[in-house]
Amino acid sequence: MKKNLAEFLGTFWLVLGGCGSAVLAAGFPSVGIGLLGVALAFGLTVLTIAYSLGHISGAHLNPAVTIGLWAGGRVEGKTILPYVISQILGAIAAAAVLYVIATGNGASIGGFAANGYGVHSPGGYSLTAAIVTEFVMTFMFLIVILGATDEKAPKGFAGLAIGLALTLIHLISIPVTNTSVNPARSISQALFVGDWALAQLWVFILIPVMGAIAAGVVYQFIRKEN
Repeated sequence: MKKNLAEFLGTFWLVLGGCGSAVLAAGFPSVGIGLLGVALAFGLTVLTIAYSLGHISGAHLNPAVTIGLWAGGRVEGKTILPYVISQILGAIAAAAVLYVIATGNGASIGGFAANGYGVHSPGGYSLTAAIVTEFVMTFMFLIVILGATDEKAPKGFAGLAIGLALTLIHLISIPVTNTSVNPARSISQALFVGDWALAQLWVFILIPVMGAIAAGVVYQFIRKEN
């Protein structure tokens, strides 16, 4: 229960900090933080939770990460469902808080930082581009996570490496899909946007999970000692 609560709180913070920065601060007149600021916000949420709650639950904050760690032999299968449920609920709770804040000035939520492709991609990128982007970015994210948390890796730096990796991922892929690499984050925003966001949601659930599993398998192979 304590681990599940830690995952709930951690994912809540990731969505509130990351998506909140995109919805509330990215385009704020004259002083908006822009793409770079949003990318940093997502990275900072992971970094701060990794060092504050990572010792309790591992700070997965992401169903794809949990499944990828299972594929990489790091967690047991019985961990997956409780963690994934906690992560999704935490993300939805954060989106609800963000909805209340974002509509506090009478404005509509607009795209609400939801993930999309085609006309709903920030840069108008195709479904193929979205699939390739989400698969590769999630794959590399899990490679970094598995490597940084390996028993042979330098101690104490995993949170920094993982947070910076997520920042880099957002710098690359915000123009393509608004960056998911996290089904919980995608589900929470899509529920409030509805319509096109729900119709396109399958990409941001299925593809990150596939990328994470592939990374788990590959890391086990390259890590295996002869």
